[in-house]
Amino acid sequence: MNRKKIQIGIIGSASSLKYYKKLEIIAANLGKEVAKAGAILIYGVEKDQDSLPSIACRAAKKIGGTTVGITYENSNSGIAKNLKFTDVVIYTGLIRGGGRELVLSLSCDGIISINGGGGTLNEIVVAYQSKIPIVALENTGGWSEKLAGTYLDERKREVIFKAKDASTAVKLLLKEIRKSKKN
Repeated sequence: MNRKKIQIGIIGSASSLKYYKKLEIIAANLGKEVAKAGAILIYGVEKDQDSLPSIACRAAKKIGGTTVGITYENSNSGIAKNLKFTDVVIYTGLIRGGGRELVLSLSCDGIISINGGGGTLNEIVVAYQSKIPIVALENTGGWSEKLAGTYLDERKREVIFKAKDASTAVKLLLKEIRKSKKN
């Protein structure tokens, strides 16, 4: 019997995209729901700013969840701001814009996106090409809103599922992960 814990990636906007306060609440709810489900939360550790995934990480950790942060820095970097909420840090030494996003997406059984800019889009593309289930939160702006309920290309390999709230997103993703593991 496979006893591996499910690994859920939370991807989304860094604070430089100036997201709304309501998105911080949604991100925190995502973190709590992932922790309540007993899954491991995986996110991208930012060195120089906060992010919606960082908020999800902190919320998961506050209720006893397990968190893994993937950073583009090396182990000598100063990312201490987010480390007290992160159980495991994976230092990729890879640059922004490709390396870390690849490692993050491929480390997940499924991904939930909230808002998001170019890095989020990159993570979605990698997951899509790898047939990793993706749930995008509707009405959160960014790439999540644009891609919720769509396919990335004409092949229509995998739909990007849409959800209205954190609880629905986690339940839907867990269902899709279990279905994909049977195939």
